[in-house]
Amino acid sequence: MSSSHHLVFPPQSYSGESLTTSEVLTQLNFPNRDVAVGNDLLMFLAIQALQRQVPPRLKAFDDFTTEFQREICNYFGSYQQTCILINQLLITVENLNIITQYCQQSSLGKKLPNALYIHRSALPELNIVLRIYEQLSRFYLPSFKPFTLIKFHTNQSLISYLFYPDFDQDPHPALTASFQVNVKTGQVNIMDYSNSDNPPILHRKETFVTANYPNYQTFKQLTKTEERLGLLEIPKLSSLQEFVHPETRLYRTIGTRKGWQQHLHKHGVEIYDHRVMKLSEITNDLTEFNSENALHFSPKIERHRAAIPRKNLSRPVRLALEAEVFQEHSTFFDYGCGYGGDIQRLAEQGYTGSGWDPYYSPQTPQIESDIVNLGYVINVIECQNERREALIQAWNLAQKVLIVAAQVLVDAQEKGIMVYGDGVITSRNTFQKYYQQEELKVYIDQALTVDAIPLDLGVYIVFRDESEAEKFRASRFRSRLTSPRIRLNLKRFEDYQELLQPLIEFISDRGRLPVETELPETEQIQQEFGTIKRAFQIILQVTNPEEWDVIAHKRRQDLLVYIALSRFSRRPKLFQLSEAMKNDIKGLFGSYRKSCDLADLMLYTLGDPKIIANHCQNSEVGQKRANSLWIHICALEKLSPLLRLYEGCASQTLGRPEGANLIKFHIKTPKISYLFSADFDLETHPTLSNCMQIDLRDLHVSYQI
Repeated sequence: MSSSHHLVFPPQSYSGESLTTSEVLTQLNFPNRDVAVGNDLLMFLAIQALQRQVPPRLKAFDDFTTEFQREICNYFGSYQQTCILINQLLITVENLNIITQYCQQSSLGKKLPNALYIHRSALPELNIVLRIYEQLSRFYLPSFKPFTLIKFHTNQSLISYLFYPDFDQDPHPALTASFQVNVKTGQVNIMDYSNSDNPPILHRKETFVTANYPNYQTFKQLTKTEERLGLLEIPKLSSLQEFVHPETRLYRTIGTRKGWQQHLHKHGVEIYDHRVMKLSEITNDLTEFNSENALHFSPKIERHRAAIPRKNLSRPVRLALEAEVFQEHSTFFDYGCGYGGDIQRLAEQGYTGSGWDPYYSPQTPQIESDIVNLGYVINVIECQNERREALIQAWNLAQKVLIVAAQVLVDAQEKGIMVYGDGVITSRNTFQKYYQQEELKVYIDQALTVDAIPLDLGVYIVFRDESEAEKFRASRFRSRLTSPRIRLNLKRFEDYQELLQPLIEFISDRGRLPVETELPETEQIQQEFGTIKRAFQIILQVTNPEEWDVIAHKRRQDLLVYIALSRFSRRPKLFQLSEAMKNDIKGLFGSYRKSCDLADLMLYTLGDPKIIANHCQNSEVGQKRANSLWIHICALEKLSPLLRLYEGCASQTLGRPEGANLIKFHIKTPKISYLFSADFDLETHPTLSNCMQIDLRDLHVSYQI
């Protein structure tokens, strides 16, 4: 055994044979058990048995909730049997021959003689042994290192994490960085290709992902076309040909950018938006072809014509204002300001700002500001490198917050357009890149190495300070609460009501007592009552104590929803949280570890459709239908924490669309729908105008109009 993890039961309690989850379930005579759920349960428990994971050891069985204990017994018979299986798995991952066998037998991923490649989204579908093996490697990978693909080496105990920032957008994305981890020693080797003029590229992207990946069919169709045209066949040259014509060597290396470009040029084709096109079929205006770059041609794009004169604030800036991103003295810079409408409207509200635009305001200096807006800029830049540079430059100027907005593809294809690069040329001779909502977030996250927060469709914000980002995320799930009513008139309370009112408001807001200097009036209150606790006892005498318990309970629920959802991105370390949130967690849970454990257990239950159905059917609010629960958006906070978490799985990644009135919880399928009705408050029987539906299995967004 490696020192990296320990056994949870003594070795003599099991045989030396390695078993898979399905084999154990069969041996235990549980033929009806869901192997996928069993794998997830084992993964959850096994990770805690790895010494580098917090907490380092599995809990005692009695420390789990009754519901969780029941799940363990239902799937594995007993907790002891579960621990035996985990031990077997932990020993199995030490054997490279077994790892190689599982890689070769995998039905997922792209298999090569000495490696298995898989997209990170497909990890949950892998065999449990490979998942635990990968988790061992992940502990050594710095948390801030992004990656797209995982490479399991089958001839060495190595795992490589490969970063392709444009995996979804680029038909043949380039490798930006590689992080190779030695699973035995923990040594990490880093290769940076970001400045390479001839980086490695990918082919056959569909082989890395599962069939339900959002762009799977698009990837598959591209590969099918390339195969039919013989584009993926590597030309074979004799040694004499290579010696006489050394430039032809690139033709054999279609795995690099230059080799692929020359290969396409030789065949007289180009690839736009995952479609192979003959050069003559692209456009009649294309009169000259640049042979040095077979993926690029340059019709004159009039970007400035995409600017729109506005009488009101643009949508992204207005949403940021409504979300209270702007503070009293916030400075503002508009990167790509067009006619400057946002600058003028914000100045009318007292904010200092300026802006730069390559056409309308090219002489204005680009200055650092609290808030920088990159509104509908990246979608009008036809050059991918320039588009990325604009995003990075705007981020460099943002001292506190960056607002990014881009066009989102909602309806069918527009008329009067021509395919160009990864977007289209409109009839007005402007370029437009139409993103999918989930595609836009991935693009921002990978380009800036951040975790962008959605405000609405096509609008994201990025915080410079991680604690401010977490504070904002948590605020999105805070319930609206009111202070308990004063029920009794006591002379002692009446004499000090004015002094105690700030304390009442603080506890009503946070669900706990203030600590140290959180409350400006603390010193005065302590001088009068000795301690904050004694002052609160006076308040309890004139109010209903149960109402204060309800407030604390609601705040615990709010925090659990936020902490559970943070698992999907990069759950912050305790030091990354604001002081107020640290105090909330300590006051309401005792410790951050306990709050995370409770949140994870709640998150785990989302995988059981029966539990979701039960919560929908027993909800105290909403309209219950045969296969769904409908609620008005204002009643969301009245739902059970589990249903709030269920909806949060959609909204925390893609945003809750502006103007949506109703939320539909699907019972038979893991989906959330946002419904729009303009006359909901006016008509007895309002009509629905459109619907946005999110599949929680892959976060794919679909629309019905």
